[in-house]
Amino acid sequence: MRWLVTGAGGMLGRDVALELTRRGEDVVALDRTALDVTRPENVDSAVADHRPDLVVNCAAYTAVDDAETDEARALEINGEGPRLLARACAARDARLIHVSTDYVFSGETRTAPYPEDHPTDPRTAYGRTKLAGELAVLEELPGRSAVVRTAWLYGVHGANFVRTMIGLEARRDTVDVVDDQRGQPTWSADVAERIADLGVRIGPDAHGVFHATNSGEATWYELAREVFFLVGADPDRVRPTTSAAFSRPAPRPAYSALAHSRWQEIGLPPLRDWRSALHEAMPRIRKESSS
Repeated sequence: MRWLVTGAGGMLGRDVALELTRRGEDVVALDRTALDVTRPENVDSAVADHRPDLVVNCAAYTAVDDAETDEARALEINGEGPRLLARACAARDARLIHVSTDYVFSGETRTAPYPEDHPTDPRTAYGRTKLAGELAVLEELPGRSAVVRTAWLYGVHGANFVRTMIGLEARRDTVDVVDDQRGQPTWSADVAERIADLGVRIGPDAHGVFHATNSGEATWYELAREVFFLVGADPDRVRPTTSAAFSRPAPRPAYSALAHSRWQEIGLPPLRDWRSALHEAMPRIRKESSS
């Protein structure tokens, strides 16, 4: 198979390209300077020139707060970009995996993980634009596409919560972290592996929506305490607070854990527990953070 990865300069895009390379796949990795997914001519040329069997779209507008006042631009990247990719794939008999987010759900009253077919109800501009991308992909490329929702991503590359906590531990005596938002801390490398697993299966019996998050649940406060513990610091230096203490333009979901039943249908287990993933990831993240 030949794979084309868009958004390959980002945290997840880099991990997807690295995982596919590790598996010996033929990979073309394009960052946003190499491929602007909002330009039809660029998208058509990329798919026509590289002739991928499967495209993994990791390109996204991810500035959640900025999207509240820049929704038109966010919609171009998160909504129209996936539609253009799906159309280009349809024209050349390619398949498509599109990465989406827990923000397509409101997270207001839920207390159990969202199943893949739960009605969507985004509360933010970012969530609305990501939902537009999901719908576009499934409409333009039915039966040969998958939407992979993930959440609370951290990884070796780029800025993320875990790397931030490592830095704050070294600079501050205490850190205040919200304890009223609950979700699934997820290592981007685990998601990349699952995307690679899914790609070879996409077809009549494996398409539609999948949730790729590490299993279990935690609050940001609980995640921060685990990070402190793993770097040999006192977890009690992390102090719980509420979302009201960190007011932001875009409201964060109070509960955004995702269910994983679709994986069983195609013979794959859910991703491992979030603590197990974090324990393996931390040495690599610390090494990168100190370099």
